[in-house]
Amino acid sequence: MRVMTIPKDLVAASAIPIILAILRRADSYGYAIIQKVREVSEDRLTWSDGMLYPVLHRLEAAGFIVSYWKVAKTGRKRKYYHLNAAGATELERLKEQWFVVHNALERLTGSTEAGE
Repeated sequence: MRVMTIPKDLVAASAIPIILAILRRADSYGYAIIQKVREVSEDRLTWSDGMLYPVLHRLEAAGFIVSYWKVAKTGRKRKYYHLNAAGATELERLKEQWFVVHNALERLTGSTEAGE
């Protein structure tokens, strides 16, 4: 597999929809979110705590997610994040925006070469 470095600005732009999509599937906590991103990107996206938590705090301040504390089976207390209705609506809006960008890029670089 070819090693690829994703520019920080692209990582930052994609962080919110990725986090919201993860939380749409199930409530989660920081470390698990970081691991899920690694898994779904096949280790191509590697997030740190320092990148993730400010985004989670912004999403919570914006009213898209809520947090709560839960004691894990190990006895450790973890802060979980839950996607609410406003966050689900925001995720759909962001998905539509990403599809527009993706489709434009596909048309310009894909095998169909639309627009020529």
